[in-house]
Amino acid sequence: MVLFRRQLGDVLRAQRIERGMTLREVSAEAMVSLGYISEIERGQKEASSELLGSLCSALDVSLSSVLREVSHAVAAEERVVAVPTPIPVPSVAVSTVVVASAA
Repeated sequence: MVLFRRQLGDVLRAQRIERGMTLREVSAEAMVSLGYISEIERGQKEASSELLGSLCSALDVSLSSVLREVSHAVAAEERVVAVPTPIPVPSVAVSTVVVASAA
């Protein structure tokens, strides 16, 4: 199952790293505890829409672009999960029986 919060955390972490920001800097800018942001980035906590808005502002990124990235990541993971794995079928040895007829 695809977890939205895990994908969201991955996107937020990538945005933070891309901007060269530390958790401490984002925490101060967004006025959210460092530990809570860390839990969101690790997919352990759900971010409310207000909190997500604060994080996006702190990262100077639009909410729509973050959600678009998350949507693409979720779709990619769904495609991977949807590919059925072939189930190996044990081969069965077939023996031939020859019956001689009495004529």
